[in-house]
Amino acid sequence: METMTTSSRPTLTIGILTMNEERRIEACIKSALFADEVIVVDSGSKDNTVQLAESLGAKVYHHTDWKGFAEQRNRLLQYCSSDYIFFLDADELIQSDLQSEIEAAVHSGQPDVWETYWLEVAFGRPLKRVVSRKSLPRLFRRDMLLGFDGVVHEHANLTNPDAKRHVFRSALWHYSRETIHDSLKKLTQYSMLGAAKRARKGRKGGVLYGLVSSTWMFIRLYIFKRAFLEGGPGFLYSFFIALEFFFRQAALKYDRPYLTDNLSR
Repeated sequence: METMTTSSRPTLTIGILTMNEERRIEACIKSALFADEVIVVDSGSKDNTVQLAESLGAKVYHHTDWKGFAEQRNRLLQYCSSDYIFFLDADELIQSDLQSEIEAAVHSGQPDVWETYWLEVAFGRPLKRVVSRKSLPRLFRRDMLLGFDGVVHEHANLTNPDAKRHVFRSALWHYSRETIHDSLKKLTQYSMLGAAKRARKGRKGGVLYGLVSSTWMFIRLYIFKRAFLEGGPGFLYSFFIALEFFFRQAALKYDRPYLTDNLSR
């Protein structure tokens, strides 16, 4: 792709990956409509995700042969026609304050990387008192982004690995744990994907590893990150993440053949 010219206003694509996201996709896309284009890459939704996305003007492309999040992001990149691209998940919303920051970053024309941090919305409550400042790269200038690696928690490969990093001050609202039902499904998905990633690296696992890592994670989130201030939603948020850590380690030992044959390809 040619480098951005200075004679025209820099443009922005917001890219979204979907799979059976009909409950959240409308709100997600509506929060992204300030962009010059919204692109959805769908992994084979059986619900109304695609129809809803198209009704809101998003460009929808289908890639049903799932090979991981990184591969889906790479496929999305080939459809991007803008100078910048922001990656948004279907369970996230861009609020007006973050929108203003994204627009300012795009208008700057800089070949940098911008990161966002999450404000978790769990079980009906924004967890505003939970201390969480871990940021993830989301906005890139398209001509510096080579692609992604990784099945889950994918890594961006850049033409300039030392590109300047910025962190947006405003949070990206993340609705990853709205119900117990969805949390149980995500528990299975992310535990197994995380285990597969570690199996490829030859890591060991087991019940003891799981108990130690999950106990520490629960204490870290519930006590040190102050999730206890959010009542029941704060407890459930911490508990489900701790369970993910436990089952990831347990699966490394007891599901290793399955991980190798089905998830590590």
